[in-house]
Amino acid sequence: MHRWAFVAPLFLTLLVSACASSGPESISGPTQEERRELDRLLTHLPDVDREFRAVWVATVANIDWPSQPALPVHKQQSELIEIMDRVRLLGMNAIILQIRPTADAFYASELEPWSYYLSGENGLAPEPMYDPLTFAVEEAQRRGLDLHVWLNPYRAGHPTATDSVAANNVLNQFPDAVHDYGTQRWMDPGAPEIADHSFRVIMDVVERYDIDGVHMDDYFYPYAVQDSDGNTVAFPDSASYAQYGEGLELADWRRQNVDRFIERVYNGIKERKPWVLFGLSPFGIWRPGHPEGVTGFDQYEGLYADARKWLRNGWVDYYTPQLYWSLDSAGQPYGTLLDWWVGENARNRHIWPGNAIYRADPGPNKVWPAEEVLNQIVRTRATSGASGNVFFSMQALRPDDQVLPDSLLMTVYDQEAIPPNTTWLGGNAPGQPTVEARSLAGRPHVAIAPGDNEPVRRWAIQILRDRRWTTRTLPASIRTIGPELLGGADAVAVRAVSRLGWISEPSMVLIR
Repeated sequence: MHRWAFVAPLFLTLLVSACASSGPESISGPTQEERRELDRLLTHLPDVDREFRAVWVATVANIDWPSQPALPVHKQQSELIEIMDRVRLLGMNAIILQIRPTADAFYASELEPWSYYLSGENGLAPEPMYDPLTFAVEEAQRRGLDLHVWLNPYRAGHPTATDSVAANNVLNQFPDAVHDYGTQRWMDPGAPEIADHSFRVIMDVVERYDIDGVHMDDYFYPYAVQDSDGNTVAFPDSASYAQYGEGLELADWRRQNVDRFIERVYNGIKERKPWVLFGLSPFGIWRPGHPEGVTGFDQYEGLYADARKWLRNGWVDYYTPQLYWSLDSAGQPYGTLLDWWVGENARNRHIWPGNAIYRADPGPNKVWPAEEVLNQIVRTRATSGASGNVFFSMQALRPDDQVLPDSLLMTVYDQEAIPPNTTWLGGNAPGQPTVEARSLAGRPHVAIAPGDNEPVRRWAIQILRDRRWTTRTLPASIRTIGPELLGGADAVAVRAVSRLGWISEPSMVLIR
């Protein structure tokens, strides 16, 4: 990271304006000696770092947000703002927010009921009324964060939601296709009405909200339940299998159901909004023995999830395999599994592994020292073909946990980064921005304006101070850089960045 790259002087726009007779005054230009020194440094402007840095914000069982059901609306909002501010403070650039934990909604929906985890009653709207997803999108964009929405396609009920169900709950809409299984309720992935319903729900969110991505985790068919004698309880889909099995073996038919849904969702998103990313975070092991020596749960047989097939076929824009093991794990080594997933990435999609930061929590669940997580990030960076990390979950980054957050802030995320460029979805780089140094009340400011009509998502700001470049990112809505960032700066470089990561040439201004 933080590589130095030569930038030809042709691309260096040094804008030092003449003093104006009224209004903001430009800052006087440097001496010839200062200019020669700055020119030497400016021609070695570093590349802007590209890395996806995200955290899952889980709403099921109120793991991360809101802190409890039926929290007053102003507290729901303040908690979400605190989460986003914390993510920004830690040098991260994205949030993956769970908006459909159990066939319910953390947004205004005509297809499914309001979530129990939001209002304390399935189907009960917030009071006073607001749309949490609209609020989340606006607050994320205000901070220059990408927002991916996380939906569970088949889970219909969780034991922590103990209230009655609303009239438009899937239990009432499709009573023959929703089953009790262990302590949970689960939609039947083999029932066409379920596949159609979940597809409509996802497309409704894509069409109505200005999101950056759609995300699913490893919950397709449920993890197996054991009875009191230790025997596996069969998932109760015999009726749909008998009707729709098409002569396939049961396991193959179940995998086909999930395959078809994944491909359908990917294509549906691209038909509606090609720039919205589709990401999956499968269980970290595709099958035991892949790669050689790996042991553990077989998601291919246990969840009927052929996660390797989806990646090979390019039905995703990014993959976040849940690599929840240590670097030196005997049967599931982090680095070895990461290398395997990268090796299966035939379509060159983004690989952003998931990391179990909760295992470094200083509380009773602590398994690792904080250094283990930091070393996993370093290992990811050293892996060609991997370009970021996603952390589970926000609870382990809360302000009163001072072990892992401080380490992240002071070491691996000391420089801010923009997400990697999603080249296969097309797009153009924004025009080179216009920048101008000004003095307001004797203090330095830099004004920014877009270079053309190409939409800008964020600014990549590089500040030269004491012969060292530092990087900050700001949302596109900000058009002035103030003295809080510019104190002691010698020069500033600004690049415009599009939603999909296309980046402009830099424009630079001398501050003194």
